[in-house]
Amino acid sequence: MDLINNLPASLALGILLAIVISLAAWRARSLSPSGALGATLLGAVIFGLGGLRWAILLLAFFISSSALSRLFKRRKAAVEEKFSKGAQRDAGQVLANGGVAGLFVLVHIALLYSGGEPAAWPWLAFAGALAAANADTWATELGVLSRSAPRLITTGQVVESGTSGGVSPMGTLAALGGAALIGGLAALASPSPLSAQAALLTLLAVTLAGLAGSLFDSLLGATVQAIYHCPCCQKETERYPIHSCGCQTTLARGWKWMDNDWVNGLCTLVGAAIAALVWIAALIATLI
Repeated sequence: MDLINNLPASLALGILLAIVISLAAWRARSLSPSGALGATLLGAVIFGLGGLRWAILLLAFFISSSALSRLFKRRKAAVEEKFSKGAQRDAGQVLANGGVAGLFVLVHIALLYSGGEPAAWPWLAFAGALAAANADTWATELGVLSRSAPRLITTGQVVESGTSGGVSPMGTLAALGGAALIGGLAALASPSPLSAQAALLTLLAVTLAGLAGSLFDSLLGATVQAIYHCPCCQKETERYPIHSCGCQTTLARGWKWMDNDWVNGLCTLVGAAIAALVWIAALIATLI
């Protein structure tokens, strides 16, 4: 209840910290101006209402994913034309990757205000959402460096590197690593003291949830995500209405409204749901 009693001061400090980090990321060109604004709002919620432990997971996702976006930039340049947006995250990307996590911080605060005991499942859902976002980002940034061609997750057909819905062993391992990073931090930074068994369960639940969310992202990319065709390059791309070459693109497959931001948001929602459900199922099993 200390957080509730000190909420105004905590929120003010959280807003200040969010502004400082967002400005630094904007100056480093990791965020666009709209992305900096979105990150400030999201950071204010997570830093100000959640506190340091919740902030650790968000920062781990943002720092690691931003660093990977800059690594091997030249080697990844050949596939950047396939992606709808560049390495600079805008507000849509920020909220797509972190909005679900922010929602569970609000759930956590609402439960505290209701007078009940702090529940573990909002923390697991929060961690699962960020694990899915981190897994998907790591898979995208490192998977395109794979020497073996990716295959569509639905049919196994060999596709070009960077194709939505394509998976590779390297990309899957990268996704597992990204999810495990958040899972490990979720176990170490848990707001409630954990036994060794509970810490291990947290690590496994969040890691599994993150990997599953990333694979669900690939499934959406291979089936319903809006993919466009460039008549000049004769290539598939997520970019609309203008490809990187300057030509206008036309819808080739998928649902027009299901852009990459929607896919990322649903990816994190799946991660949150699986992490919370695994934790709840484990608790029920201990009572049987």
